Amino acid sequence: MAKTFSKDEVASHKKPEDLWIVVDEDVYDLTTFQSEHPGGQKILQRVGGKDASKQFWKYHNESILKKYQPQLQVGSLDSKPKPAPSEPPKDRLAELENKHVVEASAESGAVAPVPGPAAVEESEPLEQFGDMVPFGDPSWYQSTHAALRHEIRSWVEEKVMSNVAEWEESKHIPEEIYQDLGRRGFLAGLLGTKYPTHLTNNTVKSVPPEKWDSFHELIVTDELSRAASGGFVWNVLGGYGIGCPPVLKHGKKALVDRILPDILNGDKRICLAITEPDGGSDVANLNCQAKLTEDGKHYIVNGEKKWITNGIWSEYFTTAVRTGPEGSGMNGISVLLIERSMGGVSTRRMDCQGVWSSGTTYVTFEDVKVPVENLVGKENKGFRVIMTNFNHERMGIIIQALRFSRVCYEESMKYAHKRETFGKKLYEHPVIRMKLAQMARQIEASYSWLESLVYQAQNMDETEAMLKLGGPIAGLKAQTTITFEFCAREASQIFGGLSYTRGSGQGGKIERLYRDVRAYSIPGGSEEIMLDLSVRQSVRVHKALGMKL
Repeated sequence: MAKTFSKDEVASHKKPEDLWIVVDEDVYDLTTFQSEHPGGQKILQRVGGKDASKQFWKYHNESILKKYQPQLQVGSLDSKPKPAPSEPPKDRLAELENKHVVEASAESGAVAPVPGPAAVEESEPLEQFGDMVPFGDPSWYQSTHAALRHEIRSWVEEKVMSNVAEWEESKHIPEEIYQDLGRRGFLAGLLGTKYPTHLTNNTVKSVPPEKWDSFHELIVTDELSRAASGGFVWNVLGGYGIGCPPVLKHGKKALVDRILPDILNGDKRICLAITEPDGGSDVANLNCQAKLTEDGKHYIVNGEKKWITNGIWSEYFTTAVRTGPEGSGMNGISVLLIERSMGGVSTRRMDCQGVWSSGTTYVTFEDVKVPVENLVGKENKGFRVIMTNFNHERMGIIIQALRFSRVCYEESMKYAHKRETFGKKLYEHPVIRMKLAQMARQIEASYSWLESLVYQAQNMDETEAMLKLGGPIAGLKAQTTITFEFCAREASQIFGGLSYTRGSGQGGKIERLYRDVRAYSIPGGSEEIMLDLSVRQSVRVHKALGMKL
């Protein structure tokens, strides 16, 4: 049972050799910690034996409290109210399974489905989630979505939030974090397909595999992005989320059965290797060569790939190569699954402006001997594999950029209610409210477009989605990265010098995200190319559908 103390008891521990403080009615022993305090010992000794809540929250954010609470808290004040027991979202899924969402109604000899009473219940809005900051969190749609949100958010809060700043500085995420995502079934749900139960026994606790949909995938990506680190998200999802789907969808069954279980379970890594030193968006003109041996059993691969996320850790490389003659353009592109164990594969880490812990890599292939069984799709037909994969990749970037925008907004809103200037809180200045309003309107408008595209994508087959949604997704990719850049800048203005300081301080998230902006504006297609593609492809498709001008 947790210890309780009176205020007088705490007040007796006010000397440097016996130093306690109170934060939000919890009692902390800082006797040993004071020598490690970044702000020095004196500032702590001045509040020894006292309630230091106001001073603490003036200079720190919640992640600092969570990080040090386990080792420093010794109890609570006896006046602290007992917290109400927290419960996960109400599981209406089981209730609905026993009710009729649709009932049969017979009229004039015809049997027509009509909504039953359970359909009304299913459509009831869920309670607002999170810290109740307006526009700080999106809404969800069914009980399985709310349950999943609770599950993944609890995991992120426990495992990631208080550590991510330190991980980013060290450019390394502990491998057990990635493995835990696999064991909990989250990785298997992030492939843009139905949940692949035939390839893994690990499933998500809160959602039956048969009920998994594209909005569940959106939620997992969104909640991981609350950590406010593109490096972290790309470390655990970057290479996997774009390198694995082509193999799952287009690889030969024997190849899929051999390598995917270890990947989905988090035991091995995979990445996508398309971009080259001489070109990124111009995929049709890539130069990495794959020549078929005389016996027709292997491809010999030579070439370089650049800015490859997760490459330094990956065992598998889903690689775009040229198998056609020079000048064959898109009709000479193939995709090979190259394995590091084949030899001739070398990788080195690249230092970039942002996403430090993502493992951005320069990859060199030298006479790599790849069995023809590792061909993904058909020879010289790889361009279509790559193009269909772009939609899934860009949707991931969109989801992440929008949550990062929300983090910038939410952190700014909280800080504006804390910081005082010229005798009043920042929030009370109209110019600050204007900045917050401009951030919120762009986030919510972009998110509504995202929801529309997610719904359409999950109700179309892959080819139809590639044709009809490629343009809108490209447009939204540009819209969200522009929104992210705007929110990062406005948040930086609100935080002032704190957003220019690296680390886990109050402005640490904003500083980190500001560095990540370009990593979202350029990869997956730069804003300029995306905006042009959004109109060009949409017009081309709609002309074929009968557009009247």
